[in-house]
Amino acid sequence: MSRSWKTTIFGLLAVAGATVMAATAAVAGTAGTAGTAYGREGPTGSVGRDLWASATIEPGREGIVEVGGYEGAPLGEGSVLTLTAPAQTRVTGTPFAAGGYRGAIALGGISGTYTFVGAPAAAGSAADESVADDSVAHESASAGWKGRTFPFVLSVPANAEPGTRLPDCALVLRDANGTVRQRGSCTVTVGLPAPVLSRPHSGVPLGALPRTSGTAYPGAQVTVRDAHEEEVCATTAAPAGTWSCVPSRALPPGPGRLQATATFNGVSATSEQIDIVVTGAADAQP
Repeated sequence: MSRSWKTTIFGLLAVAGATVMAATAAVAGTAGTAGTAYGREGPTGSVGRDLWASATIEPGREGIVEVGGYEGAPLGEGSVLTLTAPAQTRVTGTPFAAGGYRGAIALGGISGTYTFVGAPAAAGSAADESVADDSVAHESASAGWKGRTFPFVLSVPANAEPGTRLPDCALVLRDANGTVRQRGSCTVTVGLPAPVLSRPHSGVPLGALPRTSGTAYPGAQVTVRDAHEEEVCATTAAPAGTWSCVPSRALPPGPGRLQATATFNGVSATSEQIDIVVTGAADAQP
């Protein structure tokens, strides 16, 4: 039995790059246009595209939202990136692994922040100390935010409905003086828990029309497919979360594979695959 996917998108840490990011709509500025920094003192010049982030997280689970997109001028030490948690969620972690940044979570998890505290000191001999200091100072001034992604861990409540796009997720990057240098929004969608294909059992000889059954999110459309991605049967999960269906056509004799896919409210998830062996006739049941 092998698993061919995972429904919940857990992003990689920033040092490995983001795997679940997608660009979102540009933030509504007061007097500027996309690609312009917004601050207390008004536009401060071109900074490239807006901040962005995207993730899909199952109900009752945690997932990582990777924030990136800053391509503007260096901000230096004391600049702060803030993610305001979308409705129904809370920030539970700021696991960025690289040095030079300090993560923090607001009371109740309503937001999370990363503060750029400067590039870490370089190790070296006393003779190289002054050179290292100059190098670190230059890196400290020119690093920070640009070309990087920053992970925030979000927790989604168990009663969140799959397919829902949670509102009010906001991103803002401020310099050391508190001036807003760039804004953005993030898209957090509630994912669908994986269905379970519990019958037939893997490796048990079957008739050509075996009943398949399992569990899935209540109301989800469940489709069972074979190894060739052809539909075997389909049904809707009951309010209790159970489902079952019988193939509309006889399965070919010999080894095969079955997998169930659930779809609900625009999101989908897939079960583990099971290996089967069909040995009986079309009128035989397991």
